[in-house]
Amino acid sequence: MAERSTAAVDVADNSGDEPLAAGAAKATADGVDTQNRQAADGPMPEKEGERASVAPSAAPELHSGHKLARRYRLEECVTRLDGFSSWRAMDEKLRRAVGVHLLPADHPRARSVLAAARSSALLGDPRFVQVLDAVEENDLVYVVHEWLPDATELTALLAVGPLEAHEAYQLVSQVSQAMAAAHREGLSHLRLTPSAILRTSTGQYRIRGLAVNAALRGITSETPQRADTEAIGALLYAALTQRWPYESDAYGLTGLPKGVGLIAPDQVRAGVHRGLGELAMRALANDGATASRQEPACTTPEELAKAVAAMPRIRPPEPVFTAPPEYQHTTYQQGSYGRPTPPGGPVVQTLAVTPPPPPLQSRTGKALKWGVAALLIAALGLGSWQLADTLLEHSNQSSDNQHQPTTTGDDAPEKKAPEPIAIKRGEEYYPDGTPQDLDGVPHTYDGDSSTFWRTRTFYDGPEVKVKEGLGIVYDLGAEQDVSAAEIALKYAGNHTTVTLYATKNMSSQTPVSSMKKIVGATSSNSALKLTAETPVKTRYVLLWITAMPQAGADDYTKPGYKQAITDVKFAG
Repeated sequence: MAERSTAAVDVADNSGDEPLAAGAAKATADGVDTQNRQAADGPMPEKEGERASVAPSAAPELHSGHKLARRYRLEECVTRLDGFSSWRAMDEKLRRAVGVHLLPADHPRARSVLAAARSSALLGDPRFVQVLDAVEENDLVYVVHEWLPDATELTALLAVGPLEAHEAYQLVSQVSQAMAAAHREGLSHLRLTPSAILRTSTGQYRIRGLAVNAALRGITSETPQRADTEAIGALLYAALTQRWPYESDAYGLTGLPKGVGLIAPDQVRAGVHRGLGELAMRALANDGATASRQEPACTTPEELAKAVAAMPRIRPPEPVFTAPPEYQHTTYQQGSYGRPTPPGGPVVQTLAVTPPPPPLQSRTGKALKWGVAALLIAALGLGSWQLADTLLEHSNQSSDNQHQPTTTGDDAPEKKAPEPIAIKRGEEYYPDGTPQDLDGVPHTYDGDSSTFWRTRTFYDGPEVKVKEGLGIVYDLGAEQDVSAAEIALKYAGNHTTVTLYATKNMSSQTPVSSMKKIVGATSSNSALKLTAETPVKTRYVLLWITAMPQAGADDYTKPGYKQAITDVKFAG
């Protein structure tokens, strides 16, 4: 069946919309972008040739309380732009909230809006927000659609942070399958922005505005399947990185740095699932320039859905259980075991405390008291005599020590200079699963100053922000005292920060927090010398970089924050 093209994917923000008095609490269903405080499905700059130039008619002058077909009572206007308006309304017949798009019957796009709404209604796929009615009446054209008060826009979810890998997998899987089904019926969306994706309380993703949102703006595309696929790739990229994969900021998300082009998600944020990151690149880079340079680009939602299905299934995160409160030990002062008596439970009787007997007042009692007093006085006298004897003996010893000769500084043993320690082997340390230059590690101890281990280029710095750090673990062959190191760097500058840690093994799964710090320093040129106050005995040493200088482009990497190591020497 021939495709019905309606809109192309946009890469800019919603500038130009006229936000109205829509409440933020209703953003999940009324089409308002709560991050930009603009209409969620407002106009965006289209690619050349994708939007017809028309003079929009004036939007109908309606107000809250107006009733359509004696049934739909308008309650709140959430969008007014380009000759049409969108409302939250009440279906008084079925007593439920609905959404309504309104435009004049003589609007240049009125007929295409009606056709798109009726085609979308015929699809009947529950993965889309359903069109309930499409009517021309009294010089008005209006489209009534579902209202989902319990759903949350993807825009709001991304405002909190990137999605967990399993949630991002569910997003791309459900949206790509739904759009593949729509394209099989000749329908396209082409305005698949974060505000068009809703997540219900049951964890299902639903798509609103199929065909209708684009028809309202008169947007068309010669390649609707490719445009929808690229839009899904942009949604997945944003879900993984919390960044919009174009230079312009949009939907409350920061765009990529200008002039660097499309970069892989794992270069934007640490810990990105590699398979999902490559899938986003395959959907975005439709010219075949994929992240891995191995898999073909996805140009249709069907191809993307098959690629998602071919991935190993990503398990949901383990549920987090709250630890029970610590047992409260009872004390005598808390009464009956420190626990309140439950309603209806047996009453615990407490025993009366018998007061102590009065002091002895007889003749025998008085004699006993005087005897005890005499013993106490004798004990105090004996203790005082022993204390005085001990102090006198200590004073004599101190006097003797003053006459003993002292050792001068010239007789103290000289401090030995650190001796070089040979490196047996090295491996890159990358706890986030994203290495920098696995094959370059041996170049850091081969004695050749023309070979290097290199980091990738990062666009935020000098501190490494998208990862905890970058590092190499060295095996010294046996446990040795490590107290100093010399590191030769390729890029000079005063921002390379290196810390040495003693670790138990060479595994990247060993966290830095469990290691013992040896010494750390920041460079001022292309050489870095580190000397510890106290040697640390270890076999394995981690060289951990947490900041790098800015450098220009070379034969290997683009300009940005980066570093390369040519020579590492340890001593102890």
